[in-house]
Amino acid sequence: MADPEASNQSGGYDVEQFVDTPDYDLICTICQGVLKCPVRAACHHIFCKKCILQWLKRQETCPCCRKSVNPSLIFVMFKLSKSIGRMKVKCKNEIRGCSETFSLSEQYCHSMTCMYELIPCPYQGCRVQLLRRDLDTHARHCEHWRQPCHMGCGTILSHRTQAKHNCYKQLRQEYEARHRNHRAIATALQRGR
Repeated sequence: MADPEASNQSGGYDVEQFVDTPDYDLICTICQGVLKCPVRAACHHIFCKKCILQWLKRQETCPCCRKSVNPSLIFVMFKLSKSIGRMKVKCKNEIRGCSETFSLSEQYCHSMTCMYELIPCPYQGCRVQLLRRDLDTHARHCEHWRQPCHMGCGTILSHRTQAKHNCYKQLRQEYEARHRNHRAIATALQRGR
């Protein structure tokens, strides 16, 4: 199933995304989708805002009753929009396995956390698209994976260099070398007195 909003280019929400079949009064007569940003014309017919504005570019009459429509006398129906926002919808990723339902108004928030959302690998250079739930598994094997050392030394590690990287050992060796150097300088200075 494609993105419900993208599948309906006119303006309304795809009827199929709703858990319960939407009431006929909530369907835009222009796009046949559930009203998105519902507006009422002076003749009392209701449409998606985008749909009626596109319609009025071609014709200046109501698509239902053919009465003249003045674009400045079209009013947004905020209460109706809120009611539609409370209607339950299915996740657009249902075909990939997500069985969650939620209010239409929560759709965006859900898509940001849905484990079945198709996302690009976040590592620069990797062109893989995968489900959010598979990201951790993919990251363990992605050849483009890069992370700074968790010990804070600043080294950027790949999977290949991570196994060999031991900044503690390296820092310890550097510390001991400096310590030996300082002792040698101190000994030389004491002999020179």
